[in-house]
Parts: sequence; structure tokens; C-alpha cells
Amino acid sequence: MPTVTPLDASFGARITDVKLGAMTPAEWRTVEDAFHEYGALVFPGQNLSDAEQVAFGERFGNIELLRDGSAKAVPITNLKADGTVLRPVEKRFQSLRGNEGWHTDSSYMPLAAKASILAAQVVPASGGETEVADMRNAYDTLDKTMQARIADLSAYHSLYASQAKAGYSFKTGDGYGYHTAGAPLRPLVKVHPVTGRKSLFIGRHAFRIPGLADAEAQALLDDLLAHACQPPRLYLHRWAPGDVMMWDNRCMLHRACPYDFNQPRVLRHVRVAGEPESELAPTGRDERADDFQPRAANR
Repeated sequence: MPTVTPLDASFGARITDVKLGAMTPAEWRTVEDAFHEYGALVFPGQNLSDAEQVAFGERFGNIELLRDGSAKAVPITNLKADGTVLRPVEKRFQSLRGNEGWHTDSSYMPLAAKASILAAQVVPASGGETEVADMRNAYDTLDKTMQARIADLSAYHSLYASQAKAGYSFKTGDGYGYHTAGAPLRPLVKVHPVTGRKSLFIGRHAFRIPGLADAEAQALLDDLLAHACQPPRLYLHRWAPGDVMMWDNRCMLHRACPYDFNQPRVLRHVRVAGEPESELAPTGRDERADDFQPRAANR
């Protein structure tokens, strides 16, 4: 049976003695239960094929189709098809740099992601780690006054806005997530659909709170993020080729760590879509995804 060893943090576990590409039903139940309990899982030395990684993701739900709307597994890499490295003027370079900010995947899409699964193929000599933060513990450790203040607040989420804050300008069609469907409105406090635990649902894509002036909203979001992303609710994973790591986007934030872009870094990414019952944003949004300029107040 799989060996589950908790990480030295408020969340997360390392799982060994299992082959993700050939699990028995009992082994799968252990992994699924650990996913809900710990929120993030590390599987060293798996060396999964594309098909095995996709099949593992499909155990958790439908796969979110990325890039061209048909890819179930995509590389997250600083390499172009010809093997040369991306240049700062290129949009994929800017997207990778933006991902160095704390975020949850696809919160800017109508249907937010359930889980993300990364498999390391090529890693740089130093840097390029992935860091995860526990938003369950972040909520639990807020004082009661702050919990009451944010109980009924929501924020819009936009990839346009988060990239703009990172200093990059994108337009519709520049890549996955740059759509015209509007910026979804999501509660600051999320109740997990399986465990029932409350967590903060924030990160770099959150940019405006109805009822608050933009400056006040941004200050609140910044304060919450500063509180959330502190020990003991952090785990930094130093990749080795063959490692697999996954996390629950419904209660975790993550970010990529900087590295020398002259060195190759290749991670294969499979993203599990959320269930519409809990992750689909309400219809009738009145904010456009590219409408993120500061205002005196929201109306």
C-alpha cells in the first residue's frame, strides 16, 4: 500500500510505494483520501508518460483542455519548438514570469480548476521550484474581526488584470485565458465541496471587490495574501526529473520560483476541471475581463 508521509507544513504529504500509472482500487482510494485531507501531494520518481499522467488526472474528473482547446497535457517550459529559449518580448515568456505570483489555476475562467498535476522532465541547476500555500490554515488563523469582514465579500478574477499588475499587456487571443467572457466573481471565502472546510480564495488574479473603492479592495487583498503566504503554511518543492506534484486549486495557492531562463525547464501540466456545481461562476457578470483600470468606487 502507498506510504503517506505528512510534509513539514500545515498541509501536504509525500506519497511513496505506489505507481500512479498502475494503481489498484485500494491504492487509488488512499491517494484520493490523501488529496482531500492534505490538499497537496508529492510523488517522487514516477516518470509518467503523457498518457499515464492524463489517465491519473482523469481519475479526479474531466480534464481542462488547454492551449488550443484540445490538449489534455501541455508543457510548461521556457523552450520554443526549435529548442531555443523564449525572449522577454514573447507572450509565453511573460506568462511564465506572471506565474511567479501566487495564484490558483483558472479562477479567471468561467469554470475554475479543481486540481493541477505537474510532472518534471527537465529542471534547471538551481531555482525553478514550485511553492504551494495552504489557504485553509490561512483562513483558520485570521482573527474573528477579519473573518467577519470578508464573510460576504467577493472579488473579480482576471488574467488580464494580473498580467497588467506584473507589467505585461495582453489582448484577447494572446493565449489561453485571454477571452472575452468577462471576469468571474468569486467569494473571498470558499467552502470546500468535499471536506466542508473554509479557505481563502485569493491570489494575483483577484483584483476588484464590489462595494469597495479599488484602492481599498487592493489593500485588503494584499493584506490577506501577505497573511496567507507565511510559514507554517508553505511548502517549496525542489524538482527532480520524474517527480509528480499535485494540489487542490480549491484551497491552495501556488507559484513558480524564478530561475535562469538560459537553462531549460520543462514540466508537463495536466489540469483537472472543477465540477460545475461548485466551480462555475454565476452568470450575468457585469465586468469585462479587460476592464481592470482602477476606479474611485464600484457600482
